[in-house]
Amino acid sequence: MHLTHNRAVLLMVAVALMWSTAGVVTRQLESARSFEITFWRALFTALSLLVILPFFQGRAVFRKVAQGGRAFWISGVCWSVMFTAFMVALTLTSVANVLVTMSIGPLLTALVARIFIGHRLPLRTGVAIVVAGAGIVYMYAAQLSEVSLLGTLVTLCVPLAGAVNWTLTQHSHAQGHDVDLIPAVLVGAVISALATLPLAYPFSATGHDLTLLAFLGVGQLAVPCVLSVICARVLKAPEISLLALLEVVFGILLAWVGAGEVPARSVLAGGALVIGALVVNEMIGWRQRQ
Repeated sequence: MHLTHNRAVLLMVAVALMWSTAGVVTRQLESARSFEITFWRALFTALSLLVILPFFQGRAVFRKVAQGGRAFWISGVCWSVMFTAFMVALTLTSVANVLVTMSIGPLLTALVARIFIGHRLPLRTGVAIVVAGAGIVYMYAAQLSEVSLLGTLVTLCVPLAGAVNWTLTQHSHAQGHDVDLIPAVLVGAVISALATLPLAYPFSATGHDLTLLAFLGVGQLAVPCVLSVICARVLKAPEISLLALLEVVFGILLAWVGAGEVPARSVLAGGALVIGALVVNEMIGWRQRQ
């Protein structure tokens, strides 16, 4: 698939919109809860990728899985943690809280890369981490009586696993061993489905629920993940990071309009600090590289 820069930007906006539908769709479920939601979403993701991946990469994709090294399988485990923690978190706290907390991912990745593989942390990124941290603290401190501590801790597993995943991938690339992330997504989906199956039983999902969960597996996760990798061939990393932030904006708006989840003022203010810190950090970095 050949993309111009402008089309890649538009496609990445569409990807962010697809990613952002998880919260509002989850709120429409009738009976499925917690680990059952995670199981069905992961299962549908795995099944759809089994069809999608051979179309894009041929049957060689299965050989990549079979011959994947340690970094590949660790990446798969990280994906499974992200898939599982994200959906469980949505059942424990508000969509806005989950999305804003997850948005610290790029800054957390920079911090993890600094600690474990010695990547130099620019001053601008250090300042952004402090500002974003202040935004998160304010967001939760202003609504302590309403926020689930468990929900917050589960949510934090998502950007932490993502930080480990991207740092590992970057380190492997520097060592000359690239990790193919899309087959790793398939592995993550399979691990997540297998891990949550015992916890999901007995099943309570209705036919209506299964239809929505199939959409989450295919349209909210599998398809946009593949498209984002295609976009990454055209767009630079800062552009991808900034456009991916639209997931937070879209997700909060969709949950507001589609599920009546009105975000608290503290969430909007704290979220503005977090996203503002990310945008300024990425824009300065982009200009310096130019």
